[in-house]
Amino acid sequence: MAGVNTILNEILQQAEEEAKGILQEANAQADSVKAAAEADAQEIRGRYAEKAEQDAKNYDERISSQIDLKRRQALLSAKQSVISEIIGKAYDKLMAQDENAYFEMIKKVLAENIDYTKDGEILFSKKDKDRLPFGFLVDMQLQGFVKGGGIKVSSETANIDSGFILRYGGIDQNCSLKALFSEKQEELQDIVHRVLW
Repeated sequence: MAGVNTILNEILQQAEEEAKGILQEANAQADSVKAAAEADAQEIRGRYAEKAEQDAKNYDERISSQIDLKRRQALLSAKQSVISEIIGKAYDKLMAQDENAYFEMIKKVLAENIDYTKDGEILFSKKDKDRLPFGFLVDMQLQGFVKGGGIKVSSETANIDSGFILRYGGIDQNCSLKALFSEKQEELQDIVHRVLW
């Protein structure tokens, strides 16, 4: 996932300005609502004297509380939107890599997930299987041979858009990029949140 962090850092700088704009807009909307509420409260004060003063105070407190709640909800929504967009852009950027970079990343993911002590097979999408570089698994097969296991490319294809499926004795391990992103969703959200805010 080292490639994902690098891509996230590139995208975070672009998204930071967008996030600031969204937050400023949310604050401006909250100020506008508060100003309107204060104008309403002033009118009530003028009509009802002392009782109106107390009513207005209560109204102000309720409105302030509502404004604060709406402001916090708008900020949270804006942050979630920016975070989702950044993670989506990171995924798109990984998918748009040239073949060499893409398969180097796949090798790293495979190296992190392969069990060299067992015999297994790897299933690629039809697209990836058709463009698989010559000798892609040679290094990994040699390591498996030394440790007593082996991995081969399956004659089957997987119904995934990227990445691969590892199969050991009928048990599948989904290593598609979508599955990996989904598995790391909370961690990625925390990273993006820390960097932006």
